[in-house]
Amino acid sequence: MRRLILLMLTLAPLALAAQTKLNPADYIYPIREVPGLYSANFGEMRPGHFHAGIDIKTDGVEGKPLVAVADGYVSRIVVQPGGYGRAIYLTLENGQTAVYGHLQRFRPDIEAFMQAERYRRKSNTVDRWLTAELYPVKQGDLIGYSGNSGSSGGPHLHFELRDSRDQRLRNVVSEGIITPNDSLPPRFMKLHYVAIDSLEGRCIHFPRESYNVVRDAEQGYRLTREEPIPVGRKGYFIAEVTDRRNGVANTFAVWRIAATLDGEPIFEFRIDHFTHAFSRSCDAVSCYPLQLGSRNEVIRLAQLEGAPSFCYPTLVERGLVRSEVGQERTLELICEDDCGNRSTLSIPLVGVERTDSIPVLAVGEELIPMKEGKSFRLEDEFSYYLPAESLYETTTAAIEPGTIPKLDSTVVVLSPAYRVLDAKTPMRKAATVTIRTHVPDSLRLKTVMAARTWRGYAASLGGKVEHDEITVSTRTAGDYFVVADTVAPTIRPFFREGADLQKDNRITFRVADNFTGIASYRLEIDGEWRPIDRYPSRGTLVFHFDRPATGAMHKVRLVVRDGVGNTTTWQGTYRH
Repeated sequence: MRRLILLMLTLAPLALAAQTKLNPADYIYPIREVPGLYSANFGEMRPGHFHAGIDIKTDGVEGKPLVAVADGYVSRIVVQPGGYGRAIYLTLENGQTAVYGHLQRFRPDIEAFMQAERYRRKSNTVDRWLTAELYPVKQGDLIGYSGNSGSSGGPHLHFELRDSRDQRLRNVVSEGIITPNDSLPPRFMKLHYVAIDSLEGRCIHFPRESYNVVRDAEQGYRLTREEPIPVGRKGYFIAEVTDRRNGVANTFAVWRIAATLDGEPIFEFRIDHFTHAFSRSCDAVSCYPLQLGSRNEVIRLAQLEGAPSFCYPTLVERGLVRSEVGQERTLELICEDDCGNRSTLSIPLVGVERTDSIPVLAVGEELIPMKEGKSFRLEDEFSYYLPAESLYETTTAAIEPGTIPKLDSTVVVLSPAYRVLDAKTPMRKAATVTIRTHVPDSLRLKTVMAARTWRGYAASLGGKVEHDEITVSTRTAGDYFVVADTVAPTIRPFFREGADLQKDNRITFRVADNFTGIASYRLEIDGEWRPIDRYPSRGTLVFHFDRPATGAMHKVRLVVRDGVGNTTTWQGTYRH
């Protein structure tokens, strides 16, 4: 009976997936003139989100033609400095939505429409939903050109498919829409074990124990140690895994990892789909503290209290491994990529009685329990509020002095640092943080709250001063403190004063800020507002000439503001 129940638990999600599986014959490749190589795949775990699509390489250049993968219409166009940058959305007749991100430009008629919207609104950003009759498309129609806009680290196309009804994102590789050249099985890189116990209703983690693995066959791995891994009465494993594809040096996410204990299935993670509402839960699927600094996928082979269930088709007691003292067991792991390549790792275990003490974080009068499903509030000169279900697991925290990292000499520190949760603690909901400190009147409009992040750097969190206190809402854990930013951004043009630019198609400015970042920018040419694009990863603002050259001299005025209103204005001339 137990085997039957487990089989039903395993097959039920597969049956559902089969009912809604896409038909690869309905689609063509979304981009032309590329060799079909990739830099990221669906479900890759990044801090704060699963990767929502696939990234297609474009030979390190921009301007590759993008085409409609199926019949439909252009339902949305977006121009923004971050995220997908220039993006185009196609609502398809087959019930899906195709998303193309990081474009250089849209096709000419859509580009002209978008530019007209920018001029009409006098806004550098546009997010416009369109009706079906405006831009219908047939499969293969040109819709735009690949680029490097938004939060992009290099030229590529981000492509995804979503169910139009519920915006559920689809794994286009596991469903056969995109078929990469991939004969390389995933790799096991390392294994970790965490024994757990309980104290006063709280889950207590013993220190992580790490084990090296080595490949002993084309698809088989084993531990480098000969002896079985000693395990406590209850615990779970963490697998560091990675994947490769033919023809590229990039690393990729794995599609599936499953575990059996003495031949019985106890755990399976699989990433076929998700909605943006659950994207942040990747921080619970991964072992977040390890994932932050790793190029591998660091997958926790157990479900945390606050983790969703959609990516776990098989779970027995949340994937926990129980062993009696002296009991010998075998844990088998199967890791599979979305092209069907597999690797296995067999792990001998032996149950032991733990002789080490419960970690110090389990005791102590100043430590505060923070329940996963309950709200938490602290009121003092430093106030901290977490709504219920903000954490992925119950923990304990100490309210203690924090550390202020090294800052730019122009940044004025106005408070001590306070710490509640370690910077490597993932947060599902935002905390409300308030610091009370004296702020001179001259600095009130320039003051923000900052945090020391897990990398050891300071990041601006924003906020406004009212009655000598500042409050922010943030998902960033770490050390909080108050600073003032009094220095305006810098602007450096990439052309000489009065330069003849009649043969050029753009003008470019380098912009930078010392702390709170670039918040707004406005370009005027001959006193008229003109659209300008920001590329954060390159630190540039670019105006693309959208009128023919006449040889006339033009006056330029560029105004850039940072996050607290410090403003720089640059003025000059050019001929075009």
